Amino acid sequence: MAGALSHRQFQHQPPPSSSRLLLLLTLLPLTLASMAFVLQWRGGLTDPLTRWSPDQPQFPGMSFADSTPSRRTSDCANPLSQSLNPSFPYFRDWNFDFSPHLSPKICVTTSTSAGLEQTLPWIFYHKVIGVSSFLLFVEGKAASPNVTRVLESIPGVKVVFRTRELEEQQAKSRIWNETWLASFFYKPCNYELFVKQSLNMEMAIVMARDSGMDWIIHLDTDELMHPAGTPEYSLRQLLADVPGNVDMVIFPNYESSVERDDIKEPFSEVSMFKKNYDHLPKDVYFGNYKESTRGNPNYFLTYGNGKSAARIQDHLRPNGAHRWHNYMKTPNEIKLEEAAVLHYTYTKFSDLTSRRDRCGCKPTKEDVKRCFMLDFDRSAFIIASTATEEEMLQWYRERIVWTDKALNMRLMRKGILTRIYAPMVIIQSLRESGVFSSVIAKAAQTNLSKEKFLKSVDSSNSTRNSRSDMFSTRKIDAGRLSLATARRILKVIDDSLPSAIPPLSPPSYDHTDSIF
Repeated sequence: MAGALSHRQFQHQPPPSSSRLLLLLTLLPLTLASMAFVLQWRGGLTDPLTRWSPDQPQFPGMSFADSTPSRRTSDCANPLSQSLNPSFPYFRDWNFDFSPHLSPKICVTTSTSAGLEQTLPWIFYHKVIGVSSFLLFVEGKAASPNVTRVLESIPGVKVVFRTRELEEQQAKSRIWNETWLASFFYKPCNYELFVKQSLNMEMAIVMARDSGMDWIIHLDTDELMHPAGTPEYSLRQLLADVPGNVDMVIFPNYESSVERDDIKEPFSEVSMFKKNYDHLPKDVYFGNYKESTRGNPNYFLTYGNGKSAARIQDHLRPNGAHRWHNYMKTPNEIKLEEAAVLHYTYTKFSDLTSRRDRCGCKPTKEDVKRCFMLDFDRSAFIIASTATEEEMLQWYRERIVWTDKALNMRLMRKGILTRIYAPMVIIQSLRESGVFSSVIAKAAQTNLSKEKFLKSVDSSNSTRNSRSDMFSTRKIDAGRLSLATARRILKVIDDSLPSAIPPLSPPSYDHTDSIF
């Protein structure tokens, strides 16, 4: 009996090799866990969360010259610089260097007189969503030495001054011998700006092509691209998905709808927008048209025909500030169903007077037609030129500011108004991370060369005398042909090219029958 029990006990004892295996399987996870803890404590491993932190930036579509930027000796000046945000990982010393292998390469061009408070957020926001190159045709405040010193220090930004040489070069443009832009010649204010933008766009095409760009977009510095419909909120990804046979992509515009009259930084403070006619069902658009206009001349305060991106190719030319065309063919274009251009128009009360000060027209209903293309711009100019500041503010609140919360909510439910937060979050994060302030500080420490400094000063001085010395659309070529001679030339040239597309208002309620 004892012998049988001993035999059974012996049978149930695990063999020595099995014991060692069980011991190994028990100790191995504990050992690995201990090693991982020690390595991470010493800095040998990267925690998944800190991978997206300001200390180790890896934003999609960007490469960095230095993957381990030095830390500031003291962060007391900006406690927000240490904030961890896995969604928008911005940090103080971003270089925004784009790999040459990333495609497509996108160029944005603009004609601007804005200061750094507007251009810096505009540039870096578009860098975040995938823009590679910026061509800035500057004058006025934008051409001042302090501003251009900062702009020229930003990688990927090219500043073009409005010098006498530039004027003479543009005066020889073939555009003057074609009729598609002729209806905008010899007129002041917005018409003259429209011609100047077209001439700058023509030069930008050549510059963008020489630098290897694939797409070009003309934007104003109060407009932001909104690449909705892409997983990474990426303009580059959006254009990469465009079929190869498409020449032009139309982005319908949304218009800002401010809710206060004291906006200081529109990109960071405005989140409510009115959607474009192209992104709304017709019955919703016309069914709510009168409520949406609130007594203004049109559904939008300003233009409603969007902006466009053009694939850079042979014979490309501008077709006004909103479109592109081709000398040899009709471009194959598509219009996007989700992505848009966000237009921050009249977002600040001071916009009324700043627009007035840029134009010397008389504040009469007849004269403003010579200066402005859109009805609301004409009305705003007359008010800004004739009313007291108190009357202007009252008009601004009634016509522009959306103070009726019940109406806002009603139009929001119907899809007329919408909230868009992505640009606000991106720009606020850039500002809090010190990107803008560090760019300004870096430029302040860099001395301009004597030649570049004198060039910027000369440009700044020329823009101060813009009324008498600045390039005028009345000057046809380097030989300064007379206005009468120019008109005779335009009468005999071929007018087979389509006319330039100006800023157009959205469809009005009066045109309902023709649309349906």
